[in-house]
Amino acid sequence: MRFTLALPMLSADRLVPLAVRAEAAGWDGISMPESVFYPEEVSADYPYTADGERFWPADAPWVDPWVAIPAMATATERITFGTNVNKLSLRHPLLWAKTVGSAAALFPGRIELGVGLSWIPEEFAWLEQDMSTRGKRLDEQIEVIRTVLGGGWVEHHGRFYDFGRLRVDPAPPQPVPIQVGGHSDAGLRRAARLGDGWIGAQCGLDEIQAITARLTAARDAAGDDARLAPDDPAFSVKLTPIVAATPEAMAEVAACGVTEVITVPWYFFGGDPTDPVAQDEAVDRFAVEVIEPLR
Repeated sequence: MRFTLALPMLSADRLVPLAVRAEAAGWDGISMPESVFYPEEVSADYPYTADGERFWPADAPWVDPWVAIPAMATATERITFGTNVNKLSLRHPLLWAKTVGSAAALFPGRIELGVGLSWIPEEFAWLEQDMSTRGKRLDEQIEVIRTVLGGGWVEHHGRFYDFGRLRVDPAPPQPVPIQVGGHSDAGLRRAARLGDGWIGAQCGLDEIQAITARLTAARDAAGDDARLAPDDPAFSVKLTPIVAATPEAMAEVAACGVTEVITVPWYFFGGDPTDPVAQDEAVDRFAVEVIEPLR
């Protein structure tokens, strides 16, 4: 099982030092979340809290992932970088393909793309995108991005996106894995059909067991229509488990079929989670106490 360090709500000056420290400590990856802007009022509930309220403050810093990732990748050599998740339905897929493909060309084999749907109606309204078609558009956007990142002359004529023959260079020298997010049945079906993997949010162990069972069923149902066969071990299952920071607890998570843990270690060990020293120590301690024993 891989271990990826999530870097949410951190000031810009902390990102590169934490990436360097994580690589030195033996972490496998870095995951960057996305928040485009913070509406003072929202007309929908946040789907991952019991009361539907956002858990982050209005002034929390969210550095754009595709600005941060090249900076961190330049300062490191091995560790991989991905998004958890980019709100793909808020932008045109050709622009996404240009950004992601450029990063993957600069850092071959170290770039992944996690995609999903925004839940905030104000994001769609103020960015002039149709929220009602977001799921169907995401399906087509994934298709467009894969086609473009494959390199050479391409064209696309779909329901939402239509363009003639074009090239987007440089193309990455190898495929960019795309993980699809979403805990709904539709999200799991989308991951099973179109993804190189599925990427989720915070889950307790019972939730993990339930959702991996649903994901397995979705992959079986997709059959020949799936990008990867139901028994293909290359299909990744990534999430943030709400369990103890112990090898035993993480082994239970792995036994459920999870292939990659995405976590923020400074919430496990006490102290001030905003203190840079506590963050650095937590990155090292999690590696020593959890990652190394499982390896």
